[in-house]
Amino acid sequence: MTAIEFNHQVVKLQTPLKYFAIKLTADAEDAHDLLQDTILKAFKYRDKFVDKTNLKAWLYTIMKNTFINNYRRSVRTRMIIDNSKDLYVINTPSKVVNETVVSKITHNDIWKSVNELNDELRTPFKMHVEGFKYKEIADEMNLPIGTVKSRIFLARKKLMEELKEIRN
Repeated sequence: MTAIEFNHQVVKLQTPLKYFAIKLTADAEDAHDLLQDTILKAFKYRDKFVDKTNLKAWLYTIMKNTFINNYRRSVRTRMIIDNSKDLYVINTPSKVVNETVVSKITHNDIWKSVNELNDELRTPFKMHVEGFKYKEIADEMNLPIGTVKSRIFLARKKLMEELKEIRN
């Protein structure tokens, strides 16, 4: 399939994709954003599409996976860690979160420590925190997946050591 044919087919499938996005998100604005993300990824990864296969199914899969990744990312950003002895993890809606001075300092300390990491560790760690999968980070940074996992592990280890010093 040529690039023009591919583009034409994707544009033709926008309406059913929009309905699917609305069904997933239950919100018109979020559905519109999801549709745009899906179409952008379809054009970006057009070379991954195998000719003579089901383009509609391929696009639906991209949309579903994008929705799931966005959902997981949003859940992660709403998580609070209690600094008590047992280290409870509390999942609360983002509108209810009350930041105290202590939590702001802790948050700032954490990001200060993250930003002090060398580029080799900081970049894959930040991408992982933002919700990227190991494979996506490896592809983006042109590294083997094992190297990405190792760097994220080392970044975590280094951060834990630095944050222990700040805490004490």
